[in-house]
Amino acid sequence: MGKTTGFKEYERKVETYAPVRERIKHFREFTQPLEKDELTKQSARCMDCGIPFCHSGCPLGNLIPDFNDAVYNGHWEKASALLHATNNFPEFTGRLCPAPCEEACVLGINADPVSIENIEKNIAETAFSNRWILPEPPSERSGKKIAVVGSGPAGLAAAQQLNRAGHLVTVFERDAKPGGLLRYGIPDFKLEKSIIERRLEILEKEGIKFRCNVHVGKDYPASRLKEAFDAVLLCGGATICRDLTIPGAELKGVVQAMDFLTQNNYKVFGDTHEGASIDAKGKHVIVIGGGDTGSDCIGTSIRQGAASVTNFEILDKPPIGRPAGQPWPFWPLRLRTSSSHKEGADRHFSISTKSFVGDARGNLKKLLTVEVEWVKNPDGRLVLKELKGTEKEWDCELVLLALGFTGSESNLASALGIEMDSKTNIKASDQDYKTNIPGVFAAGDQRRGQSLIVWAISEGRQAAHHVDAYLMGTSHLPLKGSGDLPRA
Repeated sequence: MGKTTGFKEYERKVETYAPVRERIKHFREFTQPLEKDELTKQSARCMDCGIPFCHSGCPLGNLIPDFNDAVYNGHWEKASALLHATNNFPEFTGRLCPAPCEEACVLGINADPVSIENIEKNIAETAFSNRWILPEPPSERSGKKIAVVGSGPAGLAAAQQLNRAGHLVTVFERDAKPGGLLRYGIPDFKLEKSIIERRLEILEKEGIKFRCNVHVGKDYPASRLKEAFDAVLLCGGATICRDLTIPGAELKGVVQAMDFLTQNNYKVFGDTHEGASIDAKGKHVIVIGGGDTGSDCIGTSIRQGAASVTNFEILDKPPIGRPAGQPWPFWPLRLRTSSSHKEGADRHFSISTKSFVGDARGNLKKLLTVEVEWVKNPDGRLVLKELKGTEKEWDCELVLLALGFTGSESNLASALGIEMDSKTNIKASDQDYKTNIPGVFAAGDQRRGQSLIVWAISEGRQAAHHVDAYLMGTSHLPLKGSGDLPRA
């Protein structure tokens, strides 16, 4: 490593945030980047640890010690090449990934881990600002045509990899613009959409075709996919939102989180959206669900001018440190406080919503809760127990259900005769991503269920290798950990 004692000399630092009173006035990104000399110090904290467990923590197998060493030595273009060898879109993951690599960092055993995610983001931004990331169309074309259905991170990664192999790739997207949840589900204060457009421009110049406003299976017959393309890769995501089936769930004001976030994103980038307006302004908002989607709803509600924002989580409040049963280098279920939580949300754990209460016109006015605890039953399983005497009534005019996703939509799979698993995900092999229909593959959340952006990109890359091998008999596209040859 460039400085083997760096982890002893420098403390961990990451980007700071603009003050709350300023950032909640807009939907733009609000991080304040570190200076280059500070980033050099942060990269110097990467230890000569012998076995870099960060590699196994990262689903992409990013070459983390290598690009940290390059940053420390001022070789930013080399760092970009090393990073892009395993990750098609570090500008996305550097903003959105929960950084399992940092939880697996050896330094994290008894100190703060290396700020890997922030270094990754800055490598990508430095590369873009210096025009090191340019379109690289293939020198030859195979003549094989591939359809990628879905333009989220899995579909985009697969499309770029397959295009690099020389195939003619068409990406189908039912929404107006590509990006999937990156565009329609992630608020701009976490990912401004110009970041997506910048990358899409490169993909288009490399030769990838995008067909938007085309709903395969509805506007475009599913049967035509097999006729018009030599292979099909399904990357439609896990889009079925989990419902809360309790009394009053039909009231006006009980809204799925993704409907709320999608509509707000349309407003932010000036497009119209069908359906009744969902606005938190002046309302008491309760967000049910303590994950990233719930956090995004909190930040969005505050920026819309909510009178108050309260967050419910049915699980117990996690510890700040690692739980005893989740030692390094495993991913720990510990308390995570996002920038949105810090903007004014009132968080409650171990609480269950029992019913919604409305007025005579069907408008939400209140909800009823009870506190709960998790206890083990005789066979050792944790079960939910309501605590008597803890019932409470809460005023609210808007409830946002951020309860996760139960699986993918089944219409297209049914039309193609594809088998699905018990969780309504497309059943495809862990080894080669093949479905039961020859020439049809699946990757990303639509195959594995709701997961992280790094898993989506990883699945897209892995699936691309196997699609290429199916068409050509063999493939030179990399699998996890092997990487492309560095381009600088």
